[in-house]
Amino acid sequence: MRVWLVVLLLLCGWGGYSWWKHRPQHNGPGILAPDVPRQESLGDGTSLSRGHFTLSPRAAFAMTARVLSREDYQLDDLAPIAPTDLAMGWGRMSDSSVLDRIRISQSNRFYYWYTDHFPIPRAEIEDSSANMHMIPANDTVARELRSVRQGEVVHVEGFLVDVKRDDGWHWNTSLTRDDTGAGGCEIVLVERLSEEAPTRD
Repeated sequence: MRVWLVVLLLLCGWGGYSWWKHRPQHNGPGILAPDVPRQESLGDGTSLSRGHFTLSPRAAFAMTARVLSREDYQLDDLAPIAPTDLAMGWGRMSDSSVLDRIRISQSNRFYYWYTDHFPIPRAEIEDSSANMHMIPANDTVARELRSVRQGEVVHVEGFLVDVKRDDGWHWNTSLTRDDTGAGGCEIVLVERLSEEAPTRD
């Protein structure tokens, strides 16, 4: 009986620590990340091997954006190389006065939003936010990714990549910000990840 009690206490303690580590960061009103993500198309280049996966870079990619939500994965096809998805927002989708009127969630590698009354046009919500599958390029980025919190403004540099597994399974990245639904997510090989001081417009 005591063993189960100890296990229960350890699980509760770990759950509390995990919540505290990833607790949302609260921000006042104002646009915190005004610029749209930047990307530059690449020609046919060298593919990268990651265990049973091959990554094919499609575009150089950089952005400074607000983390709208994060979701960690352990069991799906992409989990071995992309353990975390970040829903990211920029422009007015980084403004708390807008986000306070939008409900945001993530599951099954998708990002969902809902609002009773649109604070900005629907097209702007869709064009100024995206769900991104994050592939850490090294152990340093992996550690930084594990500490990212909802509400933070982060700077990301790397590549948009297509992913193929040895058995033929594949997942292609989005190359535009104005698509939605299946195929509308970016797959990002992250070479640099850092927290940024937000700017307010």
